[in-house]
Amino acid sequence: MDSEVSVLLHCAAWRGLVESQVQAELSDRFNRQIDLSLERQIEEVWAERVSKEPWLFNGSKFRLHSFCLASPACDSSSSVSPKHQSCNPYIPVSNCSEGQEEELQNSRQQRTEENLCTELNSLEKISRCVNQGEINQTATALTPALSDKRVTQLTEEPEARPLLTLRLGLTCYKDYLGTNWSSRAAELRRLGEAEFGDPLALLAQPLGVGGVLCTGDGQVVLIRRSQKVAEAGGLLDIPGGHPEPKVVCERLGRAVCEEQISVDMMTQRAVISELFSSVCAEIRDEVNIPLSSLGEPVLMGVALNHTSAGRPSAEFYVSCSLTSDEVRKLYWKGGAEANESTDVIFLSREDVLQLDGRSPLWSELCPSAKGAVLLYQTVKPDGE
Repeated sequence: MDSEVSVLLHCAAWRGLVESQVQAELSDRFNRQIDLSLERQIEEVWAERVSKEPWLFNGSKFRLHSFCLASPACDSSSSVSPKHQSCNPYIPVSNCSEGQEEELQNSRQQRTEENLCTELNSLEKISRCVNQGEINQTATALTPALSDKRVTQLTEEPEARPLLTLRLGLTCYKDYLGTNWSSRAAELRRLGEAEFGDPLALLAQPLGVGGVLCTGDGQVVLIRRSQKVAEAGGLLDIPGGHPEPKVVCERLGRAVCEEQISVDMMTQRAVISELFSSVCAEIRDEVNIPLSSLGEPVLMGVALNHTSAGRPSAEFYVSCSLTSDEVRKLYWKGGAEANESTDVIFLSREDVLQLDGRSPLWSELCPSAKGAVLLYQTVKPDGE
């Protein structure tokens, strides 16, 4: 296991999720916790960085607090493409003691469909469960005995019932530099655990996006990051960036400055639309591929970058109708963000599926690319 990255959640049971299968819960409760001494230090760090890099911009970002992922009652090995959802009932993912499990067994038949998901409050706890394979084991142990009628209800309208809920607050780039990217990040994790019972409570945790882009001739697109970018200069990466709260507000007809943005200005559906569309926008801007040549993004899961204190990134699979030669020509013509990379690299799908820590190329991948590769190998969104 690579110490730089881990998988927080994966959607292998469905070979990834499309936009209609994901929803958001927005609340100020999911924002970073405030500590007065930390706020002063964040301001000092920001002032110092801006004095050296006056072009820096403090944009608002979405903060991933936690998530709720349904789990199929059947064996996950019988998963299918998300575009052709199968008839699977869903059950909650939960951590239960033996006594709690017995109580749960007695109340299962009365549970409403709205309560089929249970929040896991700590991302740290969820990450350990996923990495140790505990979630599927727990879900299997808690499989409810569903009536035929209920199974039919769940399977007739699969895309009407979101399988993943992302609990999102707001943060900003300044807070990210002052917390996740701070030399005090480890200390902040300990302080968050001691004061709030959550090691991530004081961290910005901005949610990024990345796209495993696969061409029409079966090649995965990687770009080499410029030495001038803030993180992972010179390393290989996938196209990526962040969903933008300001874009959501503008699409809803609300022209506001970054500092005025609040969660009550946005709708959950508009936020999810931005989450999915932003990865295609990043591919367009970084690789210069027109949106019309891109397929519908499929969410593979969320990976954590431990070089920045566990910052989360939603990783997608995106198909492309163009060949690798056509993509190469477009890349060298230059897109809106051509200055962020210096080269484009192509790997076959088979080579990407075989990549691991023993591969010479692995050390050239930045953490976000490693996380995306791990999810691609697990979810296999384009597999037969």
